[in-house]
Amino acid sequence: MMTHTDRHFRYFLRLISRHVMLYTEMITTGAIIYGKQYHRLEFSKEEHPLAIQLGGSNPKDLSECAKIAEQSGFDEINFNVGCPSDRVKNGKFGACLMAHPQLVAECVSTMNATVNIPVSVKTRTGIDELDSYEYLSNFIETVSSGGCNTFILHARKAWLQGLSPRQNREIPPLNYNTVYKLKTDFPRLEIVINGGITSIESGLEHLQQVDGIMIGRAVCNNPYLLANADHILYKDEYKDIARTDILKKYIEYIESQLIKGASLHEMTRHILGLFQGQPGARRWRRYLSENIYKNNSSIKIIEDALSSVQAA
Repeated sequence: MMTHTDRHFRYFLRLISRHVMLYTEMITTGAIIYGKQYHRLEFSKEEHPLAIQLGGSNPKDLSECAKIAEQSGFDEINFNVGCPSDRVKNGKFGACLMAHPQLVAECVSTMNATVNIPVSVKTRTGIDELDSYEYLSNFIETVSSGGCNTFILHARKAWLQGLSPRQNREIPPLNYNTVYKLKTDFPRLEIVINGGITSIESGLEHLQQVDGIMIGRAVCNNPYLLANADHILYKDEYKDIARTDILKKYIEYIESQLIKGASLHEMTRHILGLFQGQPGARRWRRYLSENIYKNNSSIKIIEDALSSVQAA
């Protein structure tokens, strides 16, 4: 989700669902402490409930960043122990931390001692040869002793040698039963499942076994799949939210952000999948993709793209 779940995308999603928990992209401790990407802490009040996802391995640095995040108004700290990219691995954080459960527990404990908001952990079911259920169970037990009560598990292990981050989203196959067994063995913990969930309806089957579902790439590709989330998951009265109504509200947001100096293409790229599965969707995506990066691009590009959809 790196480079995708920025504040503009989160605002857009909040126009579709009022209740789902939103997450930032992973922000490293160094990016915050040294101010290189401090702007990534910015968000609109409409985005709540909102969790910040932190990457790091130094308990002191994580504690400092957790405090900054709490003061900034985030609702939860999510500690990433699941990202398999080489850059993350070289920085000694992300999925490689699964090999160091005591360190992860110390990081969680230190953050918990610093903030009053919840600290959760996002992880995998294993890494490389450390992929037995016994190892995963011991990892969860150790980290939970640091005060973590919520674990978000991508239901496949990560290969840190020889596979790209993209391949790690597909290889090896998902193993949902491993996550289900964790919930059975750790009933006191909140277990959230992630990986391969492409709709709210398909997530309901998982909710018979675990406490929550996390959807990532599917929402990036088709954000409108959240349109029924509030009704199905949170029992709100069903409301038929038209894509065009969502778009009109988002255009108002874009206009307000353009005045503040935000980039049109950075905000517009998030709506490429809004009409996925609908007549004219290909035209919509193609027109935006071909025009949003032009130097003279304006809000009219979105309006023209919408006209092409309505004419389909």
